[in-house]
Amino acid sequence: MNSEIVKFQRLLKIDLPLKQSAFLWGGRKTGKSTFLKENFPQAIFYDLLNYDLFLKLSRSPNFLREELLDRNKNGLVIIDEIQKVPALLDEVHWLIENSNYHFILCGSSARKLKRSGVNLLGGRAWSYNFFPLTSKEIKTYKLEEIFNRGLIPSHFTSTAYKKSLKAYINDYLKEEIQSEGLVRNLPSFTRFFDSIPYCHGEIINFSNIARDCGVDSKTVKEYFQILIDTLIAYFIYPFTSKKGRETLISAAKFYLFDVGTANFLSKKEIKDLSGEDAGRSLEHFILMELIAYKGISDKDFEINYWRTKTGLEVDFILEKGNVAIEVKIKKEVHKQDIKGLIAFKEENPNCICYVVSQDSRPRKMMIENIGDIFILPYKDFLDKLWNHKII
Repeated sequence: MNSEIVKFQRLLKIDLPLKQSAFLWGGRKTGKSTFLKENFPQAIFYDLLNYDLFLKLSRSPNFLREELLDRNKNGLVIIDEIQKVPALLDEVHWLIENSNYHFILCGSSARKLKRSGVNLLGGRAWSYNFFPLTSKEIKTYKLEEIFNRGLIPSHFTSTAYKKSLKAYINDYLKEEIQSEGLVRNLPSFTRFFDSIPYCHGEIINFSNIARDCGVDSKTVKEYFQILIDTLIAYFIYPFTSKKGRETLISAAKFYLFDVGTANFLSKKEIKDLSGEDAGRSLEHFILMELIAYKGISDKDFEINYWRTKTGLEVDFILEKGNVAIEVKIKKEVHKQDIKGLIAFKEENPNCICYVVSQDSRPRKMMIENIGDIFILPYKDFLDKLWNHKII
């Protein structure tokens, strides 16, 4: 595929009333700038990746206010990579209060803004999140391509996706971490970053990771928070219930934001849709779809996992136990494959339970004295998800 000619219709809708401003947050290279330029072609655009503009506004943030007032107009102003010049937020705040301009402020991290002590417009701006591509946006796909390339637009469409992934990781460490001054000790963060393949999709033990990286647990927790604040990772917390089996531990699971990036860091290439690595990749892909669906459709539900002291586990629990999802790479799912899901259904009889798999057709598995469990091919599940039929 040629990335220069492939265009995707992104699902996110930003419909701002007159004078309403917004933040748009998303990981690097997810397509935020392209989306804004295509959807708001009449907006005044400030791109802080432009080094001359960055220097000018870094030295004199007031130039933004003076330039816009000199235009003596109104309308939408977009500032891309706002985290690079935190002081601009004070100017934006003043302009919102004293002019007819409104703003979309786009960035890959609010961390530097918060650390700088600047205001985030005092609740005056709405907040949107941007994600890598989703199954509904790419429409036709092969799982192997998603698992190996990932869904960052330029990687998904590139024949040289391995080089793109390598450059992405190097640029993240150099531009997002080093240049933005997010850590004091880059070598120790780099050692931590090298450990990520062993953490991805796993329950996190901060003490073990700290020992391996030669830093203390507090530093490791801070490093994980940097990954989350720069929008390339998520924590998924355990579902807890007062009734029934006790959960194993209260620790979170850690996932990177893109399946291709995770597999590249892990030095894994998925050549066929079988085995543990393909299964973990499908689980990761389904999670990213759930997270994107939640953000794009502006629905407020929790995504958790469930695990007992005896090792029974369910991949994803939604909406406080109302929906449970187990992901299997198998082409034929049987009762013995979903013991965790059956146990969860037994304790939560009103829960709707799904198995996402490579089964060729949807079917309903009836478990005696427990209830029904719905087996769905992954494409059927995703179609139902994006049509609001799962949650």
